[in-house]
Amino acid sequence: MALANGWLILVVAGVLVAAIVVGVLLGLRGGGRGDVHDHARIARAERLRALPSFRRALNRRVLGLSGILAIGVVAMLAAGVVAARPMSSQTIQPVNTSRDIMLCLDVSGSMSEVDVEVLTVFEELLDDFEGERIGLTIFNSSPVQIFPLTDDYGFIRGHLQSIRESFDYLDEIPEHWVGTLNGNGASLIGDGLAACTMAFDHPDDDRSRSIIFATDNEINGASIVTLDEASAYAKSVGVRVFALNPVQGKDAEVSAELARAAEATGGAAYGLRDTTTVSDIVTQVQEQEATELQGQAQVVWTDTPDLWIVVLLIGMLSFVVVLWRVKL
Repeated sequence: MALANGWLILVVAGVLVAAIVVGVLLGLRGGGRGDVHDHARIARAERLRALPSFRRALNRRVLGLSGILAIGVVAMLAAGVVAARPMSSQTIQPVNTSRDIMLCLDVSGSMSEVDVEVLTVFEELLDDFEGERIGLTIFNSSPVQIFPLTDDYGFIRGHLQSIRESFDYLDEIPEHWVGTLNGNGASLIGDGLAACTMAFDHPDDDRSRSIIFATDNEINGASIVTLDEASAYAKSVGVRVFALNPVQGKDAEVSAELARAAEATGGAAYGLRDTTTVSDIVTQVQEQEATELQGQAQVVWTDTPDLWIVVLLIGMLSFVVVLWRVKL
């Protein structure tokens, strides 16, 4: 490609130089045309040519024509380079923050208010995220992944808003009901936590993995996986669970079970109305050490004709000025 562009420039330059030379020669011949007397022979013309003023005028004209030719060549070469689209390459190495946060929401009827608050807070916090990947899984009698882990914050915001608005129950079948009522019972939190844990990808990468687990732990039915089993699985794959319980403390046994499961993973359990808020939990997650992951290197090619465009403009302006001076 580069060789072809080089030949193209040479051909264009050769044609343009030839055109300029022919144009100048024709101009010189045409410039002397006037009436018949202009072509009459002058006696003792050698004396006129010997005059210093004549020689100076002739030298100025020759110099001017040479300048026109040189400037024209430079301008046309610059035009050829611009037409050939000179390009430069730059290697970009993307870097992503290795933190993954999975929102895991119990969408049973008793959790509506809590889920709306969590979704609202995350919508507000999206502007503060820098490279963290966010995912959302909801569950009731069966779990459903709303979207996988991604750092496309525009995409995330749209889905968070859509799920949050579904809690207004304006549709006959709210979005957060779809796919979450396929099992027997309600609030099967063991199955929900296990499904959220399984949503983390790239198990071999050194990443910080956290689940914000919003549930009231009021199980109604028999789950496939118990809460303790799901907690043990999360711990085995390096996932920390931060539980958010709206009835923390009201039922000591239920609250203690949820807190024990979260703490077993290295996380903690909080009451929704405690001094710790959802944003505080996110801050704790972001404080975890995270390594910078190097993405696949990308070579980006960009047009870089700026210098040659400036040379072309200067050459064209100089060509016009010198040509005008020669004609005077």
